[in-house]
Amino acid sequence: MAENKNQQPAINIEISEEIAEGIYSNLAIISHSNSEFVVDFIRLMPNVPKAKVKSRIVLTPQHAKRLLNALKDNLQKFEMQFGTIDEPEHSQLPPMNFNTPPAQA
Repeated sequence: MAENKNQQPAINIEISEEIAEGIYSNLAIISHSNSEFVVDFIRLMPNVPKAKVKSRIVLTPQHAKRLLNALKDNLQKFEMQFGTIDEPEHSQLPPMNFNTPPAQA
């Protein structure tokens, strides 16, 4: 049987239960230097003026570009299956009050 020389070996990827649960984020802040991209995933909560970075991912520029292309591809597939994703008016930050009344104790 002929073997394909261009075929890459399979990678065995493991994930812990904690990581598999995921972390919810509704804001991402991206910064970069000449050698890396930093993506901070943040969770904003209603009526709470302070938010915490829940996860930080550091990528090489090449990996950041591959991630961008993979996201584009997956978004196209998602929209073909489920319909167009509506984008709200562009703003720097989402509204901090989420249109909910302030909490009371």
